[in-house]
Amino acid sequence: MDLGLSVATYFVLILVLLYILHQWNKTSSANFPPGPKCWPLIGNLHIMDLRKPHKTYLELAKTYGSVFSVQMGMKKIVVLAGYETVKDALVNHAEEFGERGRMKIFKDMDKGMGIAFSEGENWKVMRRFTITTLRDLGMGKSTLEDKIAEESVHLTDYIASFKGKQFDDPMILNAAVANIIVAIILGHRMSYEDPQFKRLLSLSNENIRLLGTQMVSIYNMYPILGFLPGSHKTIVKNVEEILEFITQTFVKHLKDLDENDQRSFIDAFLVRQKEEAENSQTYFHDGNLRIVCRTLFSAGMETTSTTLSWGLLLMVKYPKIQEKVQEEISRVFGSAQPLYSHRGQMPFTYAVIHEIQRYSDIVPLSLARETSTDVTFKGYFIPKGTYIIPLLSSVLRDKTQFEKPDEFYPNHFLDAKGNFIKKDAFMPFSADEMSGSNSVDSDRTELGVSE
Repeated sequence: MDLGLSVATYFVLILVLLYILHQWNKTSSANFPPGPKCWPLIGNLHIMDLRKPHKTYLELAKTYGSVFSVQMGMKKIVVLAGYETVKDALVNHAEEFGERGRMKIFKDMDKGMGIAFSEGENWKVMRRFTITTLRDLGMGKSTLEDKIAEESVHLTDYIASFKGKQFDDPMILNAAVANIIVAIILGHRMSYEDPQFKRLLSLSNENIRLLGTQMVSIYNMYPILGFLPGSHKTIVKNVEEILEFITQTFVKHLKDLDENDQRSFIDAFLVRQKEEAENSQTYFHDGNLRIVCRTLFSAGMETTSTTLSWGLLLMVKYPKIQEKVQEEISRVFGSAQPLYSHRGQMPFTYAVIHEIQRYSDIVPLSLARETSTDVTFKGYFIPKGTYIIPLLSSVLRDKTQFEKPDEFYPNHFLDAKGNFIKKDAFMPFSADEMSGSNSVDSDRTELGVSE
């Protein structure tokens, strides 16, 4: 009798499992974008390269087209591939595809504050204040060019100090790029040899690396596993150390605060904080200040310095292109300070800079979005709240937009007469360079931290 009951139980369990397997590959709509078959609980994890997911997506696009789906754990994701498809989604359907994708690790890092991953009124207030303040402090103006020129002198002098010997260029380039924004946040630059500065750079770089690890990907898909040790905990620990430095810094600023002489972003925030001291609903509290400063310090530092490293590498690999760039530089301004306005007189150099960004493809995936409402796109029905990933690699390597997409070819950005030409498919850092939408990526572009 016990055996009979056991057999019956196993039989029912098998039927339940078969039913789940059958239902797993069904979606809420018969018109949901196609994709590979998935398994319960793990989805398509068994076919994914979690270290370089864009490689898997590029292969899947060859089979399923420019709009397809994958399942990462329990979550359905729709991937957009190719220039025309990404443009259609982000320009013609900007509202429907405009929400941020909510990822657990970013929630742990920012706790709903700041400008990168906050929402609602907090995001609106912090974004408006940050953009306005950075502009007041010189972002997008000649004063910022002066800061960049000053830092360039420090950088070249530091490189020259090695007298031809080998050195760790990524860390030095990181420091130089970070110092531009540090000068705005703190009101002064930091020495490359400053132990605190080195520590901050190390923490930020480690977090960038850990965000791409398998453990973090798994944690985002299965937050219930957060109790396990792993990269996700190291990231949060690193963030706390960075925030502690920022706290100590703005406490020092508070002691010497001169409301009539605001020299840094922290000064401006603290002045606004004092003005709203009686407002119990204010967003100008220490938590937001800490998170905004951390975001400004980290955002774009890794992408910009990595782009510079690629530029050095490609100039070494292609000496003839390097020589032509050098000739144009010497002809236009010689030993004078370069200005952004010079770009119109330097079409080849400007084209090379763009091609470095396109070819290096250092941000292959734009940050995830979510559909804000049900939407029918390219004949497919995509429900509200579906994760959307614009595949930037597929845009930068789109054969319909670039003559030699897999080669380093500056002529992609030059016409027959050697004049620079703009390409709409050029979006090396974020999909919002096309859409101009109000997502985290457009924040980074508008704030100037990924330029």
